[in-house]
Order: sequence, then C-alpha cells, then structure tokens
Amino acid sequence: MKRYTLRRDVSGRKPLLDYEKELNEEQLQVVTADDGPILVIAGAGSGKTRVVTYRVARLLERGISPNNILLLTFTNKAAREMLHRVEHLIKMDTRYIWGGTFHHIGNLMLRQNGRRFGFTPNFTILDNEDAKDLIEVAAKDAKIDRKERRFPKGHILKEVFSYAANTMTSVEEAIREKYFYYLDILDEIDTLHRLYVQRKQQMNAMDFDDLLSYWHRLLEEDEGLRKSYAAAFSHILVDEYQDTNRIQAEIVDFMGFINRNVTVVGDDAQSIYSFRGANFQNILEFPDRYKEARVFKLETNYRSTPEILDLANCSIANNTKQFLKNLRSVKGPGDAPVLSPVRDVIQQAEFVAQRILELRDEGVPLNKIAILYRAHYHSMELQMELTRRGIPFEIRSGLRFFEQAHIKDVIAFLRVMTNPTDEISWKRIFKMFPRIGKKTADNLYEYVKTSEYPIGLFTTKKIGDRFKTIQPQNVDTWATLFKDLESLREQDAPSEMITSVLKHGYTDYLRFTYPNHESRLEDLTQLTNFSTKYQSLVTFLSELSLMSGLSGEDVVTGGEEEDERVILSTIHQAKGLEWKVVFLIWCAEGRFPNPKAVEAGETEEERRLFYVATTRAMEQLYLCYPLVLFDRQVGHVIMKPSRFITELEPATYEEWEVGDL
Repeated sequence: MKRYTLRRDVSGRKPLLDYEKELNEEQLQVVTADDGPILVIAGAGSGKTRVVTYRVARLLERGISPNNILLLTFTNKAAREMLHRVEHLIKMDTRYIWGGTFHHIGNLMLRQNGRRFGFTPNFTILDNEDAKDLIEVAAKDAKIDRKERRFPKGHILKEVFSYAANTMTSVEEAIREKYFYYLDILDEIDTLHRLYVQRKQQMNAMDFDDLLSYWHRLLEEDEGLRKSYAAAFSHILVDEYQDTNRIQAEIVDFMGFINRNVTVVGDDAQSIYSFRGANFQNILEFPDRYKEARVFKLETNYRSTPEILDLANCSIANNTKQFLKNLRSVKGPGDAPVLSPVRDVIQQAEFVAQRILELRDEGVPLNKIAILYRAHYHSMELQMELTRRGIPFEIRSGLRFFEQAHIKDVIAFLRVMTNPTDEISWKRIFKMFPRIGKKTADNLYEYVKTSEYPIGLFTTKKIGDRFKTIQPQNVDTWATLFKDLESLREQDAPSEMITSVLKHGYTDYLRFTYPNHESRLEDLTQLTNFSTKYQSLVTFLSELSLMSGLSGEDVVTGGEEEDERVILSTIHQAKGLEWKVVFLIWCAEGRFPNPKAVEAGETEEERRLFYVATTRAMEQLYLCYPLVLFDRQVGHVIMKPSRFITELEPATYEEWEVGDL
C-alpha cells in the first residue's frame, strides 16, 4: 500500500506583511513586541481586534506552531473572524490554532481529561433550557412542592448556581451576597444544588459553568497536567480581558505560568459586567500578578469625533481606579455633543422622536441611530412616541415594553374588570396560582363564562361546590384570588388598580417566577406612574392595546434597507457597537447612575457605563434628562441632572433649550 502524507505549512516564512504600513505606531508596538506578559489597554474604537489579529499573524510568521497558540475570546464568532483574517493576511492554515471561547476550549480539555471527574468523553453539554429542566427534576427529588408554596423556578436557580460557579463562591455565599431574599429557603436551595450536581453526574452531562469549573479543577489539582498544558501553549492571547471572571483569570494564569507569554487585551474603562460575575480587578491587577508585564495603551480612536471624545475623556477622568489614558480622534472637527434638559418624560420622547425624523430627512439612515438607556423601563414613553409617529424601531434590550410577561400579567387583572368574559386574561390569572395548570384553568373559565355576573360571584361565600369539586385543597387560594379581585372592583383609577395587584401578592410572585425581578418591579412602577394620566380604565387599556399592536413600519418610508429601524438598547447590550447618532436618555440623578449601584459602592462602574454609552457615538451625541417627574407616591419631583453630567466641563457640550410652539 502506498502511503500519502499531508504536508501542513506551519513553519516560519519570510514576512508577508508590511506591519509599519498596516498599523499605527501604538498598534505596531504591541504587534511586534517581544515575548513576555503584555497588557494592552485598548481604548474604545482604537482597533483592538486588529491588534490581536496581527499579533497572531506575527507569531505565525516567526515560526510559532499553530498548535502552540491559544486564543481566548468571548464569542466563537469573534475567534473565527480573527483567524479567518489571519489566514487572509498571511495565507497560512490556522485551523490548528486553539481558538474560541473559554467554554469551547474547556470542552476540548474535558473531552480528553473528564474521566478523572467521572465523565466519559461523550458527555452531554446542557444548554440553559436543559439545565433549567434538570433543576426542576432535582426539585422533585428534594420533594419541594411548589403547589403548596412559592419557590424559585428552575431558570432562577440556574442563575444563582451560575453566579456561584463564576465567582468561585458557594451557593450560600452567592445568596447572601446577591440573592439575599432567598435566605429563608437557603438550606433547601443548597440541598437542591447538591442533587442537581448528582443528577448531572449520573447522566454524564455538564452545563456551561461546569466546562469552566472542571477545567479549573483539572489544572488546580493535577500538577503534572498543569505543567504539560502550560508547556504546550507557548503563547496565550485573551480578548476582552476586562470581562473575565475570577475562574477565567485563574485558568489563564494556570495555562501561562511556564512560558509567561500571556497577552491580554481589554479596556478597564469598559468593564461593566460585574452583575454577571466579571471581576474588574483581573485587568487592574494584571501587572501585580505578572511583575515583568509591559503595559501598552491604544489611545488613537477611529470611531468618534474629537468633540465626543473630549466629553468621554472628561467623564472617565473622574474614576480613581483605572489605567489613565486619553482618547484622540483621527477625524476632523464635528458637532459638539448636545445636552438637552426637557420638561418631562413626555417631552423627552417628543424631542428624541422629532430629532430622529429631522436626521432622517438629512440623510442619516434610521439604523445608524440608537437610543440608549440605563434600564429597559426607561424606554416606555419613547416606545409609545415612536409608535405614534410611525417611526420603526428595534429593541435590543428585550421585548417591547407592553409585550413583556410581567406587564401582561398585571394587565390581565385589569382586563377582566372591563371584560368579564376575557378568556385569555382569566386563564393567565388562574395559572399564576399554585396547583393550577391548563386543565384546571380551562375548567375554572367554564365556570366564569356561565356565571351571569362573574365578578360579583367572587366572594369566599359564593365559591361553592364548583371550586371544591375542581380542587378542594385550593379553597383558600380561591378565596385569596377572589378577595383580590373584589378589591380591584373598589378602585376607580388604573393606577390604583395596578398598585392593588402588586400589593396583593404579585410582587412575591415576581420574586419566585422571573429572573431580574427587581428590574421587572421597576417596570411596573413606571407603568403605574404612566397610568396616572388616565381616569378611565377602558381608555387606558385601549391605549395599551394600540401601542402593542403597531410598529409604524408603513409610515416612514424611503429607507435604503427594508429592515431600517432605529435601535433601542440598554447600554450593556450596546457595548462593542457603534452608530452615527446616539441619544442617551434619562441622564438624571436617581436614574443614572442606578441608585442601588451607588449604595453598593459601584459608582465607578456606573461611570464606566456612561463612558461606554458616549463612545458608541460616531458623529452626534445627545444627552437628555427630564426636569420634572411625576411619581404616584410623592407627586411631582424636581429632577437633577446626573452627576455624570454635572462633573463635565461646560466646554465639552452645548445646551439646547427644548420648548413648545
């Protein structure tokens, strides 16, 4: 038999790239730097991806084998794009570079070494939905009966377990630190977690967090293996290092402790994900962990005008914990950022909407315009105004406000007040209560439908044999539900009704049913405030229906692209993106920075959020805040500009006075 050998060209070759021509001076210093630990502080819009790509190309041209290079990113797409670009640049095969997310590389490591933890190489990886379902199975093993009382659902518990894993803390520590409202059921959650871990072991399965946890354990517990891998990877590169959590940073240190050729690239000023477990100290303390590390800064910005960068630089300079840098634009002079105080949230929405239409007339495509905000509920009035004016928009921060589950839950209670035969709303209400599934909800609705005066029948006395027949053990639940409904009948205004729903159990239901229940409660508070301008429940519900059902896509026409829409997004979702025009709304104290973050001592991270928001803008930046806010509990409140506004130098913006004709 004739043997045919495939030859892979992985040897060094004469440099193909003219690095001095392709890169600016800052980038060139990083790409051509000698071996050893390197920290690259890459400012917004400074060509971070370009630097990582060319650094990899340079290593390959030097003769480093692809098998000895580890490239860690936060998305597999980013790794693929970088390696594809490298291949295009130097015409070399990059398939044998270990490139991908931490989870992707962890999977490869554990396929080879998972047996030491009791997993065979064909273990299953559970996605978040699978993990949630398995937690529900573990809850049954723990004999936790949600029919008798409220208990966190699977996807909420998965969030708790994930936070504990990524911060390398116990479930108890995670609950005490972040989920303190579950302290009274801590023992049960801890037991359930142990059962969940056992279940995964029994079915030869890992969830995403296990891919990091077991990889870390592998390196920590097996000195021989740790040395083997650390010797094998002569060069390690990490993208978006500011977003790493504790476990990821320690994995990088384990993998690089022999050769020490660890290049980490990131921007401390864009570290904004502590709520996910990201550890800001990783990038800040890198020079302490690698004493011989060289620090390079990329400060040349290719995205924004000098005026926008002056404002961003002025803001972030107020942070004390940071690597000092000053972004410089390669662009010529542009428009000064605009600060526009407005009368109230309604005028804020009107100003943004009208300015968008003007920009559209000036030739700016709608999809080059973004409206950013600190919290999703900040966009409610804006969504309504854009819809009224027929301006198409895309929401990157979640569903449209009135399409969110918790909003629809509360609105269901109000709908049955005006339409006692609203089948969908009745069944939605019924299924919020323990022991009620689809079949029971169907039976209950049949009873409602055949009652001449449904609402009036809902008293404890009149529940009668019908409900006892359906589910006798739930008579107390029915009594509570119908008592709540009767309390709604006593209210006149929509705002009072919403407050009543929240008061009579829905707030607790939120806590045990939905993740991020605090932000959902903020949504409902905003809905309550919004509803105060309606005295008629019918008018209020009609308005909501119209806002939910329209998108305005047929009104603004003439776009070059069929899907041309204004982008609405939280700042967190906007990181890494850019638009020609950015509106940052609700720049008011008490809204941005987030008051809870300030209480927790996270003001500097909030300021980093402001910095991220402003540096998304390429040509125009608008900062808006309402002067007066109506709160149902206290009435009209005078709003102050955000501290991030007041600490700016007046020369960094121009102020527009917004008024009505």
